[in-house]
Amino acid sequence: MGISDPDDAAVWRLSEDKAIVVTTDFFTPVVDTPYEYGAVAAANSLSDVYAMSGQPFLALNIAALPDNLPDEVSTEILRGGAEKAREAGVVIAGGHTVKDKEPKYGLVVIGFVDPRKMMNKGGLKTGDALVLTKPIGSGVTTTALKQAKAEDKHVQEVIEWMSKLNKTAGEVAGEFELRGGTDITGFGLLGHAMEMADASRVSLHFEFGSIPLLSGAMSYAERGLFPGGAFDNMAHLEHHVIFTQDLGEPRQMLLFDPQTSGGLLLGVPREKLSDLQKRAQELNQPLWVVGEIREGSGIEVHP
Repeated sequence: MGISDPDDAAVWRLSEDKAIVVTTDFFTPVVDTPYEYGAVAAANSLSDVYAMSGQPFLALNIAALPDNLPDEVSTEILRGGAEKAREAGVVIAGGHTVKDKEPKYGLVVIGFVDPRKMMNKGGLKTGDALVLTKPIGSGVTTTALKQAKAEDKHVQEVIEWMSKLNKTAGEVAGEFELRGGTDITGFGLLGHAMEMADASRVSLHFEFGSIPLLSGAMSYAERGLFPGGAFDNMAHLEHHVIFTQDLGEPRQMLLFDPQTSGGLLLGVPREKLSDLQKRAQELNQPLWVVGEIREGSGIEVHP
């Protein structure tokens, strides 16, 4: 897989049963505390490998840091990333920094995957259930934080979810040999879903009432605290999405809300769904069935 595919990482086949997976991501701070920022950025970077049922093993830091940033702040950013990588069983073997006016941090990540069992955006099949592994709403919540309008309990909640690795979710997907999946990040739930619908040549049907939301997300959505990317996503996608009933602007916009280190969106064959749910429960991996895959094209959202 290369630049012509919409998938989450580059993949190079080494042998019949082994391929190398390479990806990178970095961004400006989404939270105020440097350690948590580093952890979230690392979890986000690692996610692209998990989204293809791969196992990361090596990473490099990428950082852009201001001259006047105190040493203890940059140290905490890198410590957050290093400890999150250690949790994933990944070695950070170095990296590179440059000077910039605003901090930016992330990882180059290398992993392995069996190309015969690899998950990608084009692997959805008609009849599959759509399963999501993290709630949405991190965009509105972190925007509320930036505007000093977020409650402390909501900030703590969004940090916990953004810092959560998609490792277990990816391993469950691999154990059940799922073929269709991606992680939900900057294009929002519907943006990444649309990539999967196009790549798989199917139609995705979501039940809004089944989609998990962060506890403060609806409140912030009703106050219009969306990042600019949410409106960009809506403008790009609105002609491909049908809302079968009027959900109201806040609910619709939450589906376009850019996510940071979001969960995996998986296509699960119906005959595997019950066993997969049981296995996920054993591993304390949250799962929500949020819709299904049908023939056709585009996306429909039901109440």
